[in-house]
Amino acid sequence: MSPEQQTQLKQSVAIAAADYVAKNLPNGSILGVGTGSTANLFIDALVPIRQKIRGAVASSKATADRLTAIGIPLFDLNDVNAIPIYVDGADEIDPGFSMIKGGGGALTREKIIAAVADEFVCIADASKCVDVLGHFPLPIEVIPMATAQVARAISRLGGSPSLRAGFITDNGNQILDVSGLSITDPVALESTLNQIVGTVTNGLFACRGADVLLLGTATGVESSRRA
Repeated sequence: MSPEQQTQLKQSVAIAAADYVAKNLPNGSILGVGTGSTANLFIDALVPIRQKIRGAVASSKATADRLTAIGIPLFDLNDVNAIPIYVDGADEIDPGFSMIKGGGGALTREKIIAAVADEFVCIADASKCVDVLGHFPLPIEVIPMATAQVARAISRLGGSPSLRAGFITDNGNQILDVSGLSITDPVALESTLNQIVGTVTNGLFACRGADVLLLGTATGVESSRRA
């Protein structure tokens, strides 16, 4: 798939996600919005329906800036009682709707908003669908003083961690990108990684996976719901 084709698929799924929000977000509600290239296109697609959206909780400073630019008010999650819908992309998604996320480095805030949301809508192009997670390096956000300790622990689990050079998260932490994992039990691995002292969170979204997948394909956008 060429970069141009992938962008077209992302654009089509972003528009489909905006239509989904228009039909399903209750009036006066708060929308959760993720981070990344597909999420950016989704934000752009919200312009025609922005009056329907009371406001949004953003998963990153970059997303907050983009929402502000199109006139959607921002809310702090602590001031919100409910988020009916959270829309975000994925770096990989498996048949059970478990995901790897965090290529953009916003995994912790994304995971927090996903935990609050009633419904998680994943928007992705067909290249993100895999049978087994792990080809895309798994991001892990770590406290800076614990980077080496967490890396050693991950190595003992069979992963090959690499520090994301020159990158600091919105929370002031670092990212280890872990390759070499074949993630056949994402729920168990997510829990195991979170027990490593110094880990803030990891990019496995399995304990709370997606509820709905809007998938951009060459023949159109396919919509499916987790069984």
